[in-house]
Amino acid sequence: MEYVYPPVILTARTVFTGLRIKFVQTGNAYVPRTGGAVLASNHVSYLDFTFCGYAAQPQKRLVRFMAKDSIFKNPVAGPLMRGMHHIPVDRSAGAASFRQALNAVNSGEIVGIFPEATISRTYLPKEFKSGAARLAIETSVPLIPMATWGGQRLYTKGHKMKADFGTVVMLNVGEPLHPGPDDDPTEVTVELKKRIEALVADAIERYPAKPAPGTWWWPGSMGGGAPETQTPSAN
Repeated sequence: MEYVYPPVILTARTVFTGLRIKFVQTGNAYVPRTGGAVLASNHVSYLDFTFCGYAAQPQKRLVRFMAKDSIFKNPVAGPLMRGMHHIPVDRSAGAASFRQALNAVNSGEIVGIFPEATISRTYLPKEFKSGAARLAIETSVPLIPMATWGGQRLYTKGHKMKADFGTVVMLNVGEPLHPGPDDDPTEVTVELKKRIEALVADAIERYPAKPAPGTWWWPGSMGGGAPETQTPSAN
């Protein structure tokens, strides 16, 4: 029985409604209605777990995210994360986390991973780690690329949480990859990154709120104020 996830989803929906967040979604049907899968997304905000999970809701699926173990040690977030059966990642002992993710996928769960392993300060995809590809290869399940964009306006690294009413959040789910046991994790990761970059580019192109030049949450390479490289500060 899921005692924690449903009320958390209800609470999140209530907050989204209160903030008048506008979701623009595409490709939700690529999330399978049954069976294991790996959902891999870019990472622009602290709220991406919620947003990526929201994209799976039309298919009535719950996503078990791999997240830093420090979140699980938080007295408030920790019990919620464990109650939703998310997977703690201890970077000094990653093998145990990977085994837990393998077990979840093999039992028919969708496991969510952010291959960048941290928030991109440029708001464009940075280098990917190969964990998502390896997990999909070892379990022979679909590897679903996804892009979320816009959530940085609400809460991201280097900026305080902001109730920016009417914020648009783009959720693009792409056609799954189907890697097999003989595929190379590096090559699959390269293809995964290519697809997520295309989904992010599409989200930015279709983003309805075009900001003024120099706006902090818009990529610097596109005339915004975000850093053009992964600098230590996003202010």
